[in-house]
Amino acid sequence: MDFDFNLILVPATLILGAIWLLDKLVLKQKQSKGLDKSTAPVRWAYDFFPILAIVLVVRSFLIEPFNIPSSSMVPTLYTGDFIAVNKYAYGIRLPLVNTKVLDLGAPQHGDVVVFRYPENPKIYYIKRVIGVGGDTVSFNNGQLSVNGKAIATTPANFTPDPKMTAQLYPPGKTETGEVVTAEQAAQLGNQEEQTAQYVQESPSSNHQHLVRYLGDKNWFQYASFLQQASPQLMVSQGQQWQIKVPEGHYFVMGDNRDRSADGRFWGFVPDENLAGKAVYVWTHKASGLSLPTFNRNGAIH
Repeated sequence: MDFDFNLILVPATLILGAIWLLDKLVLKQKQSKGLDKSTAPVRWAYDFFPILAIVLVVRSFLIEPFNIPSSSMVPTLYTGDFIAVNKYAYGIRLPLVNTKVLDLGAPQHGDVVVFRYPENPKIYYIKRVIGVGGDTVSFNNGQLSVNGKAIATTPANFTPDPKMTAQLYPPGKTETGEVVTAEQAAQLGNQEEQTAQYVQESPSSNHQHLVRYLGDKNWFQYASFLQQASPQLMVSQGQQWQIKVPEGHYFVMGDNRDRSADGRFWGFVPDENLAGKAVYVWTHKASGLSLPTFNRNGAIH
């Protein structure tokens, strides 16, 4: 999610709106000549400004669509999912400048949030909230805890859709520079799934979701943030760590725990980086020329 459509939508709406207002108050071409005889910019303003204004209001303050570009939130979200994000769940913010003008709430433990990546705010990430400001988040030999209270977990009997498993790895150039075909990518996903284990987490009494583990014991070597924030990490070979979440910040992790570049690697999400709460999957489209499908429609938990 590395493109902000508001970079086009906001300037276009403001320019056409200014022309529309100028004609209404000063030029009055539409009234004196009729719209068909008006200059092109004035016609465009009357034709497109109302539509763009409605789209801008809906996308900026109500609901905005996003596309999932990676597998970091499997099994909750898969690459190719198109989701709806509640833009007002955590407050009303002005587009582009992201200044909060009305506070309507804050992320809760277990929420799936969309935010601007702290190390590059032009890119949008999606992860799950593990800790909020003031929390102490710790990990001890497979057990994740918040403020000393273990997050309840139970083994889950979950069988993923084979079509979704085949999409875990996208075809094309990999991070190592190797180029894989669609068939090879599907084989990689199927091989990985053979070692996957699913667990149901319950961060609160009214919230449950699935997480995925691959048994990767080497992830901690790349978690530069945790290496600095929690000396226990390297000593314990990734089995123990603890961090304190600053006020006004959030600690997030992906549901695909061993394949997620999340807060363990780069730190906390400031409140001003929040974009909204992911609430619904409305369609899914695999890579290539495949048609969208609607069999994954449903609320995001």
